[in-house]
Amino acid sequence: MIVFGKILSFVRVMVLSAWMLVLTPSQQRVSAAEPGTKPLKVFILAGQSNMQGHAQVRTMDAMRLNPKGAALLTEMHHPDGTPRVCQDVGISSIGSAHQEQTGRLTVGFGASANGPKIGPEFTFGIWMQKWLDEPVLIIKTAWGGKSLHTDFRPPSAKPYEFTSTQIETFRKQNKDVEQIKADKIEATGKNYRQMVDHVKHVLSDIKRVYPDYSVGQGFELAGFVWFQGWNDMVDRGTYPDRDQPGGFDQYSELLTQFIRDVRRDLSAPEMPFVIGVMGVGGPTQDYGPDQQRHKATHQHFRDAMAAPAELPEFSDNVVTVLTEVYWDKEVAELRRRENAIKPMIDMIKQSMKRSEISRSEGQEKIDRLYNETFSPRERELLQKSTSNFDFHYMGSAGIMAQIGKAFAEALQ
Repeated sequence: MIVFGKILSFVRVMVLSAWMLVLTPSQQRVSAAEPGTKPLKVFILAGQSNMQGHAQVRTMDAMRLNPKGAALLTEMHHPDGTPRVCQDVGISSIGSAHQEQTGRLTVGFGASANGPKIGPEFTFGIWMQKWLDEPVLIIKTAWGGKSLHTDFRPPSAKPYEFTSTQIETFRKQNKDVEQIKADKIEATGKNYRQMVDHVKHVLSDIKRVYPDYSVGQGFELAGFVWFQGWNDMVDRGTYPDRDQPGGFDQYSELLTQFIRDVRRDLSAPEMPFVIGVMGVGGPTQDYGPDQQRHKATHQHFRDAMAAPAELPEFSDNVVTVLTEVYWDKEVAELRRRENAIKPMIDMIKQSMKRSEISRSEGQEKIDRLYNETFSPRERELLQKSTSNFDFHYMGSAGIMAQIGKAFAEALQ
């Protein structure tokens, strides 16, 4: 368990005077709870596609095949087997669907495409409410494919600067350099502003999202979880030395400024902050031969993500969660073995397509190949526990559930 020390009693948030200008007199009292009432605990979850969550709900059942997952599954279901609905946890989510999603926390607040899906929010809310035994509101702002260097760039950071190499490449490609620069300026900080604006919007009328809320109850901004990084990690243009020590120093600097700016803009100078460190592929020391070419880049980026938590100014209120420890090594190995037989499967499917063999005969051959390669348990685990690419943590509810719980534990 990660402990914040002196911030275990969460910081009571007072609304900025500038913010108060947009609130009615009754709404301005939300920061002060009446005696005997429990203030609403508000948590902000922000990031890109992995904060959205790409684990299809159908993968939850396969968690019973994994001891770690099975222990969580009982809390994620009602006794009748239906997905849990958390009556004391409300959520407002933008970015994961075409429009804002609100309601009691349950499955379906992950990325909407090919859903229903879950992200970290599901088990985060389940365990946070379980441990706090107080009303909880989650405000989730997550958009896929976004960067910290541009989309979430904090307002106090210096403007994005293209390197000479980037400019030269644009010119060689006959691209309009001035237009690219203008587009970059327009995109810079857009998602940061959307995030902050949405948090303020929700807090200005909490009953819209959490109908049981009363003004006299008050609220506390109890924590912020950041789960982002893939787009920065793979951006060789912005980070040309990404495979070298210090190649991602700019990310550390931006994340440090991001934490400061979020706290300033939400008038929460001591708000607990969790950094969900990217861990796709598991611990880099366990990388196999086919992963070695990525090992240095991945580890340097993870080190850069974690670096702000080591700063003296953040020593007691910023922590990291290493999501690599929740990577499912067994399923990843099963996927590797499946990739080894895919050429043979593709040949069978081509024969079926050309009508050289019947569909039933082809399927029989494919089933035989799987049965020769995997045990019944392995085949079920392979086919039922994943639903997406590796960079989305294989679309595994078992992985995502552990990450969500870990985020909650970090803010406990």
